[in-house]
Amino acid sequence: MADFADTRIWAKRAVFLLLAGVITIAHLIPLDLRPATWAAPDILLALVCVWVARRPEYVPVYIVAAVFFMTDLLLQRPPGLWAALVILLTEAIRTRHRDLRAMPFLAEWGFVMLGLLVITLANRFVLAIVLTPQAPLGLTMMQLGATILVYPVVVLAAYVLFGVAHPAPGDMRKIGQQV
Repeated sequence: MADFADTRIWAKRAVFLLLAGVITIAHLIPLDLRPATWAAPDILLALVCVWVARRPEYVPVYIVAAVFFMTDLLLQRPPGLWAALVILLTEAIRTRHRDLRAMPFLAEWGFVMLGLLVITLANRFVLAIVLTPQAPLGLTMMQLGATILVYPVVVLAAYVLFGVAHPAPGDMRKIGQQV
């Protein structure tokens, strides 16, 4: 039974890494060569928030760090800044995942929304301090709003397609500890 639990956790981690790779590659494919007039949601950020809020054991901090540091490098963002902010957000979600399980979905959505707002503004603030060129504030807020709005869709897709849901109150880990 313990081997099955380990296999399931590693399989879900592999699925997450595969999804992260597909999303990152989709960002890199040039679909239009004109400058963007609208900002698409950050699906990878919404995905990691959903998976950490629902099943934090599927996405440990080292996977989050590796995925977002790699996306920083591939998307030519300042290396490590966005990754560090995402790690702070996911760890805040991870420490409260039991509370989120007992809350209604709107409370979870609000908590994640507040976290996304904080790390977005922190990113802009740090980039402004070091005088790094940034996207216009309107595009950044548009992307933040789109990410917040797509969060319920990502929750539904994670549940329906990948079985990522809050654990039931009686679910046990391999050594008998409650999740």
